[in-house]
Amino acid sequence: MSKALAIQEAPTLDETRASLHEKLKGIVPGAEIELKAELAFKINRLKAEKNAIILGHNYMEPALYHSVPDHTGDSLALARESAETDADIILFCGVQFMAETAKILNPDKTVLIPSDKAGCSLASGINAANVRDLKRMYPGAPVVTYVNTYASVKAESDYCCTSGNAPGVVRHLLSEGHEQIIFLPDEYLGRNTARELGIGFVLPPLIQGIAPEAVTGPAIIGWRARCEVHEVFSVEDITAVRKQFPDVSIVAHPECHPDVVDASDYSGSTKQMNDYVAATDAGRFLLLTECSMGDNIMAENPEKDMLRLCSSRCPHMNQITMEDTLRALEELRFQVELPRDIIDQARLPIDRMLAIH
Repeated sequence: MSKALAIQEAPTLDETRASLHEKLKGIVPGAEIELKAELAFKINRLKAEKNAIILGHNYMEPALYHSVPDHTGDSLALARESAETDADIILFCGVQFMAETAKILNPDKTVLIPSDKAGCSLASGINAANVRDLKRMYPGAPVVTYVNTYASVKAESDYCCTSGNAPGVVRHLLSEGHEQIIFLPDEYLGRNTARELGIGFVLPPLIQGIAPEAVTGPAIIGWRARCEVHEVFSVEDITAVRKQFPDVSIVAHPECHPDVVDASDYSGSTKQMNDYVAATDAGRFLLLTECSMGDNIMAENPEKDMLRLCSSRCPHMNQITMEDTLRALEELRFQVELPRDIIDQARLPIDRMLAIH
């Protein structure tokens, strides 16, 4: 029996139904749970038959998140799991760049994504030609690309990172004597990382052919892409919530604007946010991130008082449904395919990311 199958003993339909009702009471309507339980039961039976493993990102809708993944977590945690599995099939309940990362780490395995429409506004904000232009502007500067990028961009990079280990990756490069580090593509994550490390932050010129700003001393050279979910949160939102709920602990993702991060009580990756809520005593919590993340943390911490004031559901993560997850396993659709040269070039920066703790 494979390591994947050892953790995926398929529960009965009654067990699936009871587990979801217990976990999601007050979060997901009962009628929806009944429907989702039947789908989850079929998915769990089928993945065992096919020696498949399901990876579920923290932004998955609650009924899916709490019923079918063998592993849940942020991009870094799931990348580690995909690198270690001996399952024949990896079904990634997340967006395209996540499934591509799993394929890069497992070029000879079948990697599936439930929807071929699950893109990412941030990943679409930069391409491989942009990276090559930046390397010409800032010769010798190593390129760190956020894991929220497509494989062709990773292939032009020296290191990858996630929101959880971005400071660690940049700190590692500074310790090796690099002063300027190209950090792509999320502007706010770059600004927040630079500020945490006490170094400068600059943006390259918008118009090609214009000389870049002179950079002196340690600095991150950023990019202008932003996450369409996290950039909507504002300091005014925080002020209004604190006025109404003075005992609230506000937790922000580092893709939020630096002023929002400053006004919050804690900032971290989705895993770090989850850990913070579990370990912290507060009157109540508000998460400034994708809505389903808040629901999933609420289900995992029923004793915590979570404010449900979120209106920011990622339209791309929302493409991943239980119905399409079942269909992906039944039909082995949509298979992630990448050119072999891209896989080979993108593997090194991902391996370097995984090696840094």
